[in-house]
Amino acid sequence: MLTTVLAAAEESGVVNHLPIHPVAYGVVTFVVLTALLVVTYAFRSVWTRH
Repeated sequence: MLTTVLAAAEESGVVNHLPIHPVAYGVVTFVVLTALLVVTYAFRSVWTRH
């Protein structure tokens, strides 16, 4: 069954291109996670003030 699916996929000729360069996904992910880290770090001692 797997060979049938692979053969059908090859025959379809549809190529899904990524909207951005693959390395950019890593860069965007790194920037977003770093921003979340900064936001989390900014609230590190809020509980001690209340």
